[in-house]
Amino acid sequence: MATELLRLREIPSTERPRERLMSDGPSCLSNCELLSIILQTGADGISVLHLSEQVLATAGSLRKLIDCNMEELMKIKGIGRAKASQLLAAIELGRRLARYPSEEKQVISSPEDVAVRVMDRMRYLNKEHFVLLFLDTKNQIVAEETVSIGSLNASIVHPREVFHAAIKKNAASIIAIHNHPSGDPSPSREDLEVTERLKAAGELLGIPVLDHVIIGDRCYISLKQKGLF
Repeated sequence: MATELLRLREIPSTERPRERLMSDGPSCLSNCELLSIILQTGADGISVLHLSEQVLATAGSLRKLIDCNMEELMKIKGIGRAKASQLLAAIELGRRLARYPSEEKQVISSPEDVAVRVMDRMRYLNKEHFVLLFLDTKNQIVAEETVSIGSLNASIVHPREVFHAAIKKNAASIIAIHNHPSGDPSPSREDLEVTERLKAAGELLGIPVLDHVIIGDRCYISLKQKGLF
């Protein structure tokens, strides 16, 4: 029997994913092995490890697996409603965890601080999300809010809504963030126009916009650093 069709009980105990996780820690496991622990069992004579390989191969990558829905997962041979639900629940927990980097107030001292906070959750989004960080006088984050979802333009991101939220949260300043689903963070004409409108409104209201950071895939651009602010 081929190695990939072996059942877990036929694999030496020290090489089984769950046992390796307990002895060596989860960081030592491959994506396939981690998925096998979530799926728990194989199907139709196929080991859970081979089923995990099929899931990753069908999705195309771990990154693309994040975008799969229930119907797409259930098209994979061996994945029924229960296993698809297990996968979706694990993915959602990861997303939610990424939204809460720390219970302590985070100080923003550079565009890199902004990118580190949001990169892992915003680089995977399929639509543009416009997010605001509200800061106090010490540049500590007091709140975060998604203002709009969709292509960025002046009609969607209006200074009225932005600064109404800033005033309600008693923010001393704000930082604008949005993602480019293409993975290329180069600013568009619309990005620059929205930034200028927000900057002008902030100066008028005494709540300055400190920066506008655009998130790409593992990269970002600070309009302030680029002299476009």
